[in-house]
Amino acid sequence: MKDEFDMTDLGKMKYFLGVEVLQTSEGIYLSQKKYACKLHEKFGLQNANSMKNPIVPDFKLLKEGEATRIDATIYKQLIGSLMYITATRPDLMYVVCLLSRYMANPTDLHIQATKRVLHYLKGTVELGVFYKRGEDVGELLAYTDIDYAGDTNDRKNTSGYVFLLSGGAVSWASKKQPVVTLSTTEAEFVATTFYACQCIWMRRVLERIGHS
Repeated sequence: MKDEFDMTDLGKMKYFLGVEVLQTSEGIYLSQKKYACKLHEKFGLQNANSMKNPIVPDFKLLKEGEATRIDATIYKQLIGSLMYITATRPDLMYVVCLLSRYMANPTDLHIQATKRVLHYLKGTVELGVFYKRGEDVGELLAYTDIDYAGDTNDRKNTSGYVFLLSGGAVSWASKKQPVVTLSTTEAEFVATTFYACQCIWMRRVLERIGHS
């Protein structure tokens, strides 16, 4: 590329758009520790206590209720910031996508649930994605699952998947299904179709770069 363009070699990439890149003899580690710390400062939670999980197990959120309405602008800023940090944090994908459903009319319950994610983030800022050197790059491993009728408003399911390569996650998603299924079997078929489409695309991309 130096033969075609006027450019300077700045060495190995260490920081790019909020993502920290650590390259060692063992592999490559991606994280957003600095970005996470800035989030706590931005929303006044730099002295907050940490929590062990981003959401209370089996906790349900509602669009309508007796809870007090809050300023949607602050809530949208919180969700947008958390959305960006899911670039290296698959463990936050489900809860952030769940909370993003209530951006139109958020309540104090929604903002409390969102702040819990920041409390969890407080104790896990070091976490990220590690791609181990020497792993079989051609071995694509994937998992998928559903949350059957998990949305209390419309009884739709949430599909999720994660693809692993070289020991680390390379693609992940959490998305509410567009239809209301009548059985767990039907819900699994919808989730598997969602996952299979991504699987086909991933395999084609890998084949284009020499990993069939």
